[in-house]
Amino acid sequence: MSALTNLTGFRGWRVGAGLLGAGATALAYGSLIERNAFTVRRFEIEALPRGMRSLRVLHISDVHLTMKQHRKVEWIRSLAALKPDFVVSTGDHLGGDEAVFPNVIRAHGPLLDFPGVFVWGNNDHFKPVPKSPTRYFTRSTASRAGQRVDLGPLATEFTDRGWLDLNNRRDALEIDGVRIAFGGVNDPHTAHDHYERIAGPADPDAAVRIGVLHSPEPRLLSPFTDDGYELLLAGHTHGGQVRVPFYGALVSNCELDPSQARWVSTWDTDAGNRSTLHVCAGLGTSPYAPVRFACRPEATLLTLTASPDSPIRSRAR
Repeated sequence: MSALTNLTGFRGWRVGAGLLGAGATALAYGSLIERNAFTVRRFEIEALPRGMRSLRVLHISDVHLTMKQHRKVEWIRSLAALKPDFVVSTGDHLGGDEAVFPNVIRAHGPLLDFPGVFVWGNNDHFKPVPKSPTRYFTRSTASRAGQRVDLGPLATEFTDRGWLDLNNRRDALEIDGVRIAFGGVNDPHTAHDHYERIAGPADPDAAVRIGVLHSPEPRLLSPFTDDGYELLLAGHTHGGQVRVPFYGALVSNCELDPSQARWVSTWDTDAGNRSTLHVCAGLGTSPYAPVRFACRPEATLLTLTASPDSPIRSRAR
């Protein structure tokens, strides 16, 4: 019995050591390789009236820039080569305090030559604070312990170049004579959202109506949909950030079901209305949880096409 016990214990130790080794390898891969493996996802969404030309929308989110991320800065700048008709940024531009502003402005510089819109995320309002990386998987509420960030100068940089500030606002872009209506809210994760300021039927004269928000909270997705916004664009989830192969995201870091933590899905309301939801998995991480696994950092190029039917459909390319 003694020998058998020793053998069993030895095998258990080997299994445990193997699991620890595999975990360490995955952690190293996620922190050193995958979180810097930037990519562009492409989807087509039938969202425009019959006969209209397609529109190319660059959706960026959760950049989380810090002072030393020069490679990420240059990669974001390179997205201008996609020549979008307009850009939508759904927040969390910052990975630190106001000192990061020059990096954020440089990263977005070429994109500001295109029409665009933006909203703020929770990490824009508050400087991130040190915390255990496991907290991301156990809590869905944001901490306000960080220093508050004065976003006025960054907002001015964006709006002076022509981007629309959609934080609890409605506005519209004209692209080659095509009217695109927007409704947006400030960050829901830190309770900066005030949907009541934009509530009501979306612009009936627009070719397409787009709702913009950082955190895709169901309590906001349904009002947007019922007010007639056919396309909803959000970020915040990081696509789950650490995904289990062949399973998916474990968390969404908000009240959205993890199965919808990234890419294109539909949102149905109790009133019988439907919209298309696109959640961008984003380009960064918190500086205190610098790992992505089975979930590459990404921006999305959405091609909005004319729909021959009423329902909005999508397909990936």
